[in-house]
Amino acid sequence: MAHRSDPYEDDLDDVHAPRPVHYAEQSLLGALLLEPHRLHDVDALDSGHFSNHAHGVLWQAMRDLPPPEPDTHRSSPAWLNAVLDAARPHAPGLTASYLHTLIQVCPWPKHAPTYARMVQADHARRTVLMHAERLVQTATDTTLPNPVATTLAQADTLGQFLDTLAGQFASHPGSLPRTVVPVIRAGHRGEEAVEEERLLLATATAHPAELNDMRWLQPDDFTLPLHAALWQCLTALVHNGEPVDAVTMLWEAQHRGLLADGLDPRDLIDLVSTPVGSPEYWGERVLQRALLGRAVDVGTRIAAYAQDPANTPHQLITGSRRALADLTTLRTRWKRSTSPPPAHRAPRGPAVSRAGPPPRTTAPSARALR
Repeated sequence: MAHRSDPYEDDLDDVHAPRPVHYAEQSLLGALLLEPHRLHDVDALDSGHFSNHAHGVLWQAMRDLPPPEPDTHRSSPAWLNAVLDAARPHAPGLTASYLHTLIQVCPWPKHAPTYARMVQADHARRTVLMHAERLVQTATDTTLPNPVATTLAQADTLGQFLDTLAGQFASHPGSLPRTVVPVIRAGHRGEEAVEEERLLLATATAHPAELNDMRWLQPDDFTLPLHAALWQCLTALVHNGEPVDAVTMLWEAQHRGLLADGLDPRDLIDLVSTPVGSPEYWGERVLQRALLGRAVDVGTRIAAYAQDPANTPHQLITGSRRALADLTTLRTRWKRSTSPPPAHRAPRGPAVSRAGPPPRTTAPSARALR
């Protein structure tokens, strides 16, 4: 006859089969209830490591009470009753019957340290998942006053937790996660992103000398491939010491095959002929969006690793660290972009036009620009 395995199984709405860690927790608690002296072998756990609240409460009750003498424990249920009395105020569903069930389902009490490592590993997986989900939530929160700083702080929190885990789980061969995660760029391709990239291209065309101080911006930071290619045209002209204006941009775009894709020459000239503000301002906007999008990608990837039970703790740690490393380059470039500007540089801002026609914030018509 199967034993009831959960102190709250009167909840008939819960029809999901228990996960493997549930049985590891039961076996661990059963081993310790049967042989309390083994508590000294599993002192790395705390109540928060258990996925089941009642199990965590039982663990804490056993840790708080002095262990009984082995001979006394074999002949008297006094210690079991004391554990139950200490746990019940925090988990009213616990019963004496459930404690006996825990003892009966434990295969081997001497395997308690192994069961404890299973509990610890599952807690690590759940905590990594929590941090990864917070990273995604932070990177997509449009209400934050300083989204980049807050997002990077959350990434640091996740990284510090991974460092802590690395000292708890031994490495082994085959350390990469087995989870196949599709590569999805999370950059926002809304009208605001497209408009800001257009304004950057136009303003940089009007002030090409300032591109020498903007090497922190890369083509991959743009949401549209066409905009990334036009940025490469601009930087190539500047690097080669060529004159930069709408016509030279058109000529460079032609050499790079951009017009062969159906881009109308008039549209390109219109695109790069409406400067507003400074290139640094729009460049920082583009880079910020790229960094936040990358943080979403990284958090999503780590969450996928954590949700895959096939990954060992070491695989989870290794894969998550590699994912976080993808933020390093963007973090470095962001720091460079936001460092104090040289004294000769004019203040940044979207509303001051230093050359070209009067400022306007609406984009020119652009057939085939997307």
